[in-house]
Amino acid sequence: MSEKKIVSKKSIWWAKVLFFLSVIGPGIIAANADNDAGGISTYSIVGAHFGLKMLWVLFLITFSLAITQEMGVRIGLVTRQGLGGIIREKFGVKWTLFAMVTMLIANLGTITAEFAGIASSFEIGNISKYWSVPVAALAVWLILYKGSFKLTQKIFLIFSAFYVVYIVNGFLVGPDFGEATRSLFQPTLEFSAPFLLTMIALIGTTITPWGQFFIQSYVVDKGLDIKHYKAEKLEVFLGAFITDIVSFFIIISTAYTLYKHGIHITDAKDAAMALKPLAGQFSLILFAFGLFVASMLGAFILPTATAYAICEAFGWEYGFNKKWYEARIFYSIILVGIIIPAILVLIPGLPLIKVMILSQDVNGILLPIILIFVLKIINDKKIMGEHVNKPIGNIIAWLTVGGIIAATVILVISSFIY
Repeated sequence: MSEKKIVSKKSIWWAKVLFFLSVIGPGIIAANADNDAGGISTYSIVGAHFGLKMLWVLFLITFSLAITQEMGVRIGLVTRQGLGGIIREKFGVKWTLFAMVTMLIANLGTITAEFAGIASSFEIGNISKYWSVPVAALAVWLILYKGSFKLTQKIFLIFSAFYVVYIVNGFLVGPDFGEATRSLFQPTLEFSAPFLLTMIALIGTTITPWGQFFIQSYVVDKGLDIKHYKAEKLEVFLGAFITDIVSFFIIISTAYTLYKHGIHITDAKDAAMALKPLAGQFSLILFAFGLFVASMLGAFILPTATAYAICEAFGWEYGFNKKWYEARIFYSIILVGIIIPAILVLIPGLPLIKVMILSQDVNGILLPIILIFVLKIINDKKIMGEHVNKPIGNIIAWLTVGGIIAATVILVISSFIY
């Protein structure tokens, strides 16, 4: 092979790498944001209470996450619109209003959980929430308001990168990786209420309504279009894989420490504190830092996702490259989405667990509706043209939606029973 051909192939390879790096962001950020404070708590409980028995569920929902996020990206790239705007155009104002109000309530509850996670991570180090939460809220607002799109994306990606601490922690506890890998492919079921409810929570914490709105609006705000589809599809699948690798390590960390010693927990803070005598001070620090990072990323993403969705739905200006006077409502929604949850966390005696459960119930009601909207949109040739779902894509997507509907119905009903 001539030297010119070798140089040419290298140039093409580097061009492809640079192109991929230029579009990276939406898939990885949206997927990692699912591993927020509620997600970390859920994975910790899964491992602590049931060991490796639910790893096969995590393996399957990785595909579900990738499929649903890819559909959102594709719609955004083809239409150059966020999901809220398309729902208004195709389904009318009433359905749009229902979706937006429900999502706002659910998201405020979830953002409250993020600030509760921030408070918990600092309380592990004996720092009061009356210091940590206001400082964190101010930092979130200043970065989102003062920063450009490029700056906010860098912040999101940096926080996403810090999830590696959970992988490091997973190695520290010395798990049997052979056994853990086999558990990914060996379905195990216990027909008991605690097992089934926890399994449903594991599914529900991975795929979220706000995630569908966020990823679609994010690719639009980033200025991407259909020529970026192959790179974005790769990034979405990579993001789903990375986020559930992190989830895998959180589960095995608690499985080989807490489950092994019969220790039950109620949230991620309990998991961190319980790890100290079993895995050492460094493991406690890593777990606490991971909880802080996850909660902060959620505190950045959720107000943003809420503002994106509502502004798209009602035709208001939005985007981080716009000034306050250009996108006043966009920034106001973000500000309200930070202030109210932060204040709620600071109220003495507020039952934060009940707030989290309520937000999960509302998400459970909303998610199947949003996914059906997405499937109807992505199969509409007038909207998507040649980029409608292929038959195999529809089969997988509807099976995913059917499974999520069944799971969320059981979750909502069970929350009133137990």
